[in-house]
Amino acid sequence: MLKEIITPIFSILPQVRSPTYRVPFREKLKWTGVILILYFMLGIIPLFGLSPTAVDQFAQLRAVLAGEFGSLITLGIGPIVSASIILQLLVGGKILNLDLSQHEDKAFFQGTQKLLAMIFTLFEASILVLTGALQPVAGNFAGILILQITIGGILIIFLDEVVSKWGFGSGVGLFIAAGVCQAIIVGSFNFLSSPTSPGVPAGAIPGFLYSLTTSQPNFDLLIPVFATIVVFLVVVYAQSMRVEIPLSFGGVKGARGKYPLKFVYASNMPVILTSALLLNVQLFAAMFQKIGIPILGQVSNGKAISGLAYLLTPPRGLDSLLTQPLQVAFYGLVFIASCVLFAVLWVELSGIGPKQVAKQLQGMGMQIPGHRSSRAHFERILKRYIPAITVMGGAFVGFLAFGADLTSALGGGTGVLLTVGILYQLYEEIAQEQLMDMHPMLRNFLGDSK
Repeated sequence: MLKEIITPIFSILPQVRSPTYRVPFREKLKWTGVILILYFMLGIIPLFGLSPTAVDQFAQLRAVLAGEFGSLITLGIGPIVSASIILQLLVGGKILNLDLSQHEDKAFFQGTQKLLAMIFTLFEASILVLTGALQPVAGNFAGILILQITIGGILIIFLDEVVSKWGFGSGVGLFIAAGVCQAIIVGSFNFLSSPTSPGVPAGAIPGFLYSLTTSQPNFDLLIPVFATIVVFLVVVYAQSMRVEIPLSFGGVKGARGKYPLKFVYASNMPVILTSALLLNVQLFAAMFQKIGIPILGQVSNGKAISGLAYLLTPPRGLDSLLTQPLQVAFYGLVFIASCVLFAVLWVELSGIGPKQVAKQLQGMGMQIPGHRSSRAHFERILKRYIPAITVMGGAFVGFLAFGADLTSALGGGTGVLLTVGILYQLYEEIAQEQLMDMHPMLRNFLGDSK
């Protein structure tokens, strides 16, 4: 019934045409680069009519949102991820009975996600303006602000679609990595004068060098730089951890290999989804306060000061462990538990659960040495590993993101965590594409029929 109501709407939604051929490596690289340039251009177009006194209510989540406050892309990827959360919960709770291994159901899921993302774009833009999080210079500019933010959010949706179909990885990951890398570079090497300390360079490294000239070296400036390096190294090490299942190729005697199950099996999607969920808590807190029912807590000057919204505000700095230990502990528990939940949902919905992987391996003619080559056998063995590493990996990335945020790393601890994972996956995809371009016969073996 729901499909019959929603499906006709998909035909009137603008969409990016899918390629009818296998997109070559250079063309993918070109489209990825073009979209990245357009993303940065949108980030420097200011919102007309925005008050200069407006405060970024979501500065602590800005790295994950991949948006630029005060620009057309203020919302960033927030609406896309919010739509994904709703659909994952509906499908995971069997409210929407979809089998994403079927082409028709997968197309319905993607179309519904796109429609929901557009609805969330308008909703979030309206909430930000009407609750005062984005203050217009005058009351008659409110509608203009909402329109600009909505247009920017919809443009991000289509840029993400272009990357997903014609480029490398996804637009969501690309935009997060681009924003965090920019924040790290600017935070480390900005030689321009700091707005709070005129004459002193704003960047951590130039600021430290300047402090040396005053005979009062400020080593505290380097703490975020070292924290960023430590988080980077820990994440790289975590990405290399894996469980390897021995395999043999049934059609070639003596041909053996290994199927790697990464410890961070659900990648970094649980962190992105959890951060977006926290963003929506803050949004709804501001909305309920505006209508006089502050059931999620009080918000003042763009910051939550009480209630659930305050408890779910990301802590910053190790000193928060001493100044607000209960809030930090509550936030950490909720953050890690949410990461585990979304890791389990993501594995099932993205087609990398035991059942789907068993079907894929059997279809490739693989078998586990010493075991019969049947899908049931594959699935039983994979169930020993995949659910366990999904839960442990989800808890690990949640704990790592939570701990990294406490270090005040440049770009945000969560941002660095996500960026390393995104770049690692991007590197693997680019390497695979280059390999298939050089050896076309590998395409069938790797499951690429185009």
